[in-house]
Amino acid sequence: MASFIIEGGHLLQGTITPQGAKNEALQVICASLLTEEEVIIRNIPNIRDVNNLIQLLRDIGVKVAKKEEHTYSFQADELNLDYLESDEFVQKCAALRGSVLMIGPLLARMGKAIITKPGGDKIGRRRLDTHFLGFEKLGATFNRVEGRDVYEISAKKLKGTYMLLDEASVTGTANIIMAAVFAKGTTTIYNAACEPYLQQLCKMLNNMGAHISGIASNLLTIEGVNSLHGTDHQILPDMIEVGSFIGMAAMCGDGIRIKNVSIENLGIIPDAFRRLGVKIKVEGDDLWVPRQKHYEIQSFIDGTIMTLADAPWPGLTPDLLSVLIVVATQARGSVLFHQKMFESRLFFVDKLIDMGAQIILCDPHRAVVVGHDRKITLRGGRMSSPDIRAGIALLIAAMSANGISRIDNIEQIDRGYEDIEARLNALGAKITRN
Repeated sequence: MASFIIEGGHLLQGTITPQGAKNEALQVICASLLTEEEVIIRNIPNIRDVNNLIQLLRDIGVKVAKKEEHTYSFQADELNLDYLESDEFVQKCAALRGSVLMIGPLLARMGKAIITKPGGDKIGRRRLDTHFLGFEKLGATFNRVEGRDVYEISAKKLKGTYMLLDEASVTGTANIIMAAVFAKGTTTIYNAACEPYLQQLCKMLNNMGAHISGIASNLLTIEGVNSLHGTDHQILPDMIEVGSFIGMAAMCGDGIRIKNVSIENLGIIPDAFRRLGVKIKVEGDDLWVPRQKHYEIQSFIDGTIMTLADAPWPGLTPDLLSVLIVVATQARGSVLFHQKMFESRLFFVDKLIDMGAQIILCDPHRAVVVGHDRKITLRGGRMSSPDIRAGIALLIAAMSANGISRIDNIEQIDRGYEDIEARLNALGAKITRN
C-alpha cells in the first residue's frame, strides 16, 4: 500500500491543465463494444480505473492500440465469448465498478451478459436496480447462476419502450442508452441523467449512426438501428479535477491558472466555490484563481446560514462536496453541507477534525463547518484515503497544514487523478510517494 508524504505550508503558483474526464472515459470506452469497426478516443486519462477497464476490454478480445499519449483505438470485431462467461472475467468485473458499463453494450450486441456486484468506492449503497429495471423494460430476463453469485442477463431481441427511471442514475442511464440503440422501435427514457458526460456519450453514439434526441434534457428518445460504425471522439476535461484545483488554489494557492476547462460544461461548480467566498475569474476557456488572504462564506438573502447540497445535474455534483468541505474550514463564517446521495461519504471529516478543523457531523448526510478564517491553521497528521474524492480533499488539507502529513491507501487517489503529485509539485507542492 503506497503513501504520500506531504510537507505542508507551501504556496502553489503557476498553470495546470485538467486531465480527460474519468466518468466520460469509462462510458465511451465501453461504447466501443457496440461496433466491429475501429473507434478512436482522445484525451483518455492515464488513471487506475480507466487503465483497468482498458485491460478488461483487451482480455475479452478487443484490439486496443495506443496511438499516442492519451489516445487509443478500440476494435471489437472478435470478442471472446467464452471468456465473457469465465470466473476470471467475473472476478475482474467485481473489482472494478466501471465494468458495469459493459453490460448494456454486451446485451445489445451479443444478446447476453454476466453480471456480479462491481467494486469501487465504499461510500454507501450504490444500487444497480435502475440498470436492471431498464434492461427488463427493454425485454431482458435475469437468471441467477447457482454457486457463482452472478446473474446472467439475456434477450433474444430488445424492444423499444417507454420507461420512467426510479432515479436519475448516471451509469444507469448510460447503460440503458447503450442497450437501447439496437432495440427494435423507439425507446423513451424519462428522468434520465443529463450530465455533460452523458451528453458526450449520446453525441458519440449519434456520430456512430445512432438516432438519439433530447440530448442535455432528462427526456431522451432513441430510435433503434441495426448497426453502428466507427468514430473519432474527444473526451471533455474532467470537471471534478477542475473543481479540485479550484479548491487547492483557494486553500494554498498564490495565483493559479486552470487551463482549457470547458467553461460551458462546468455547470454550477464555479458558483459553489464563489458561495464560499472564493474569487474565480473566467479568462477565455481558463479559470484564474488569485491568492486570497481571507474568503467569506455568503449567506442566503434572508440572512440564514449557507447550505450546499448535492443534486443531479445541473445541480452540484456529489463528487466535489469533500473538496468544498476542506475549503470551508479556512473560510470566514459557517456553512451546512448536505450530502443526499450516499450514506458514508461524510465520514472522512473525522480526519479533518483531528487536523484541527471545526466540523459538526450532524448525521451521515449533514455536516456543519465553522471556518477558521485562517486564524488557526490545520495541523499535519496521518490518515488514510477512504475513496477517490475524500482522498484528494485530504491531500488539499495536508498541503495547507502546518507540518508533515502522511496519507495511506493513495491507490484510491490514483484511481481518479493522473500523476497528481508530479503535477502539484510542479506548482510548488512538496509531495513524495512512499
